[in-house]
Amino acid sequence: MSEVMYVTHETLEQLKSELQKMRSVDRPAASRAIAEAREKGDLKENAEYDAAKEAQGMLEARIAKLDGEIANARIIEIESIDISKVSILTKVTLTNLNTKKTVTYQVVSEKEADLKVGKISVTSPIGQGILGKQVGEVAEVRAPAGLMKFKIEEIAI
Repeated sequence: MSEVMYVTHETLEQLKSELQKMRSVDRPAASRAIAEAREKGDLKENAEYDAAKEAQGMLEARIAKLDGEIANARIIEIESIDISKVSILTKVTLTNLNTKKTVTYQVVSEKEADLKVGKISVTSPIGQGILGKQVGEVAEVRAPAGLMKFKIEEIAI
């Protein structure tokens, strides 16, 4: 869990907000659910109590995981990004040499990845394949669909 996660300032704030909500809203709600289930009688045969305890355990695990992610998060400043090569937070225009289709992606951390808005994870097969490449280079990416070749057309912020 000690893996460094690079994020923007906005993403770090979202993570902190989510953690705060879990601690201040979700945790008390889980405690109330356990208390209500406990009032319903014999705990040995109380499925509602068992479910509430399990939900509380899963919530506590999510809180601990998010806490660790925040502790290991490093903020990347956009001004410090080198656009001579593909790196995290750069926008990359790629041409798929197999299909001749051109796409633009922003390379982001796993937490920020959202393919629908053109953000791919730095740990995805394409993200790993294009990382460190320069304009004009061809990246060979092993994906579930097979070997794909992408030409780096442009790198921007």
